Amino acid sequence: MSWQLNDKVDTSAGYVAAGNVGEGQPIVLAHGWPWSSFSWHRLIPTLSKKYQVFWYDMPGYGQSNKYPEQRTSLDIQGRVFSEMLEHWALKNPIVVAHDFGGATTLRAHLLHGCDYERLILMNVVAMRPWGSAFFDHVGKYVEAFLGLPAHIHQAIVEAYIRGALINPITDTDMRQLLAPWLTEEGSQSFYRQFAQADETYTQVLEPLYKDMRCKVNILWGEEDPWIPIERGKQLHGFIPEASFKALPGVGHLPQLEASQLVLESLEMCCS
Repeated sequence: MSWQLNDKVDTSAGYVAAGNVGEGQPIVLAHGWPWSSFSWHRLIPTLSKKYQVFWYDMPGYGQSNKYPEQRTSLDIQGRVFSEMLEHWALKNPIVVAHDFGGATTLRAHLLHGCDYERLILMNVVAMRPWGSAFFDHVGKYVEAFLGLPAHIHQAIVEAYIRGALINPITDTDMRQLLAPWLTEEGSQSFYRQFAQADETYTQVLEPLYKDMRCKVNILWGEEDPWIPIERGKQLHGFIPEASFKALPGVGHLPQLEASQLVLESLEMCCS
């Protein structure tokens, strides 16, 4: 497996765990919530045959820094993404973004001056309203979820992740997705993400989508139970020059549910 996190990078939001592999044109993979860069692990070996592939765990996620009172909202994540491009000395990379990675990379592009050759948006958070009914519910009652017994917390996180899927993933993949959230610091960070969610972080972007300075492709799991494909079509309406492709029989996590289909779609986007 080519995915690994063998680098630690200091950022304005704490250190992040990062990795890269391959040679060629740079391509950056931006994960979302409640995932980590591990969610890309099935794509990286194939992509690295053609590209130099870069990834990292966002602050508060995966193996990156987590600490009490840490701010990890989308305004912070957009700034950190720009810091990572600077750290890697990347100019005009291809960027592939999923879920919150969409708003993160869009903020970096539209508010922080980061330039991309191409931005591929897959089942992204980019417009209001966000996420699932559970996401909204926990956001309103965060304090009630803090301090839950470990086994109940684990059951909640696993049920939440499974609620994003239409197709099964391996037990190994599920364990890896769960693991960062099951430590004491991870469980606190998990609920902190709900508390810091604020739709104004995408509201400010919506009028700016007409000003995109790069090629844009939109990919969407056709059966996404969290962010329905109608939301993806609405986003396409804001960026009409973008291409749009539905991924049939796929839910919210295409890179693990249908990795080969995603690889084929990325190849078409970049050809």
